[in-house]
Amino acid sequence: MIFEPNISLEILNSWGENTMTDFLDIKFTKIGNDYLEATMPVSPKTKQPLGLLHGGANVVLAETLGSVAATLTVDGTKQYCVGLEINANHLKSVKEGTVRGVTKPIHIGKKTQVWEVKIYTEQGDLSCISRITMAVIDKK
Repeated sequence: MIFEPNISLEILNSWGENTMTDFLDIKFTKIGNDYLEATMPVSPKTKQPLGLLHGGANVVLAETLGSVAATLTVDGTKQYCVGLEINANHLKSVKEGTVRGVTKPIHIGKKTQVWEVKIYTEQGDLSCISRITMAVIDKK
């Protein structure tokens, strides 16, 4: 397990209370040995004017997953992680249901981390792939 050992889904979901994560109804659903999963409903809050899942909502889900995952790999008493760069390729439009994001590390270094996030439809189709680079900052 690459994450802090005493973490739970309840704790992760509580971190998002009264934030954009809460507003978009993003919920953490699984903690694996080297991955995190979360879901987000395709709803009026997450759609663009054509009725499709907004690309920006995909990016919020991706950044949420990558940021939380990175945070869980450092000693929070000494360091914290912030997004440095993110990109996303939107591969398949989604009109309804719930999407599921899964993040896994590509690189966990002392000063930077890189995480891949794949977002899937309810049917299991890949709808978006994202990569986020995190800066690991020492607390002062």
